[in-house]
Amino acid sequence: AAPLLIAAAMGGGVALAGAEVTGALDDDSDTIEAVRAPETSAPAAFADNARLSINEIYRQSAPGVVQITTTSVREAPADPFLGQLGFPQQQRQQALGSGFVIDKSGHIVTNSHVVEGAQEIEVSFSNRDSVKARLVGEDRSTDLAVLKVDVDARALTPLRLGDSDLVRVGNSVVAIGNPLGLERSVTAGIVSALHRPLTAPNQFTIDDVIQTDAAINSGNSGGPLIAANGKVIGVNTAIATGNTGARGNIGIGFAVPVNTVRDVASQLIERGRVEHPFLGVVAQPIDKEIADVFNLPVEQGLLVVRVIEGSGADKAGLRAGTTEVVVAGESYLLGGDIIVEIDGEPATTAEDLREAVSAKKPGDKIDIEAYRGDDRRSFEVTLGRQP
Repeated sequence: AAPLLIAAAMGGGVALAGAEVTGALDDDSDTIEAVRAPETSAPAAFADNARLSINEIYRQSAPGVVQITTTSVREAPADPFLGQLGFPQQQRQQALGSGFVIDKSGHIVTNSHVVEGAQEIEVSFSNRDSVKARLVGEDRSTDLAVLKVDVDARALTPLRLGDSDLVRVGNSVVAIGNPLGLERSVTAGIVSALHRPLTAPNQFTIDDVIQTDAAINSGNSGGPLIAANGKVIGVNTAIATGNTGARGNIGIGFAVPVNTVRDVASQLIERGRVEHPFLGVVAQPIDKEIADVFNLPVEQGLLVVRVIEGSGADKAGLRAGTTEVVVAGESYLLGGDIIVEIDGEPATTAEDLREAVSAKKPGDKIDIEAYRGDDRRSFEVTLGRQP
């Protein structure tokens, strides 16, 4: 798999250190204004025929996009040449990312990795006003966070949220953010693919991520991905870097879908945290070739390779494999249950399992059909809360 780079860069943002035009901005550098698309920009297509030009989308949405600057304090190693006199030193580091206003109460959505470890958070608006922001809550499982600023509601321009379930491959989109510190830059492209899995900062998987070729670079993290009708359909979060080690845009970016954003933001605003359903199994897909080699009772399914102690799956009696075998260099754990259905739907991939669980809430029940040897068994699992 191609390496992924969180779009706000290392340490939650782009370090504000000395750099050339291709790097971050010096602390005392003049900010370069983003170039607006001309009035003749071709309109982008969208399914409901509500078509806006790139310029119209930019003029409507840019005032609601903010630059987020975070300050953190980290320990620097002691100078080894000073011997016992060398003590660890504290260093203040600044980083930046993007975000956007979602309501007149002053709530701002961004990525969790943008504000990770921040002691101070400052938000800059399009009129150059900068204010302190506080962290309402963050959810590392979806790499989302909500901030709040105390400003007059008349100074806020909330962006309209769309419906990511209506997004189709090929739809035109624009991204607005602060790549490399270049405030409120706009780029355009299309939706390249849907339903991509993306690894979150806590190593859980974010489902149904939107892939786009709109240029996204370090500093774009937390900014909006906007459809041609002017509504937000995602939060720009990461880019693929290929195997070259390059950290710039190569035409593959990822955005957390806005329907996920809407649900997570509402929970963070209401109670400061998000509860995700948790089944408690680690599963491995098998195909007909593997099934034939080991004379398994099904041609496709999910081998249960681990059951988390105390989880709903554990309490329901699901059993993990115990015998390790290797086929063509890949390891399999045999002897446990083989999941074949979840809530009446076939289960052949890890995505099938994740999507079925993520559609529910903690405390909901989920029905699992599995084979134990040649016996088909039914399990009713009460989902827990993701640790």
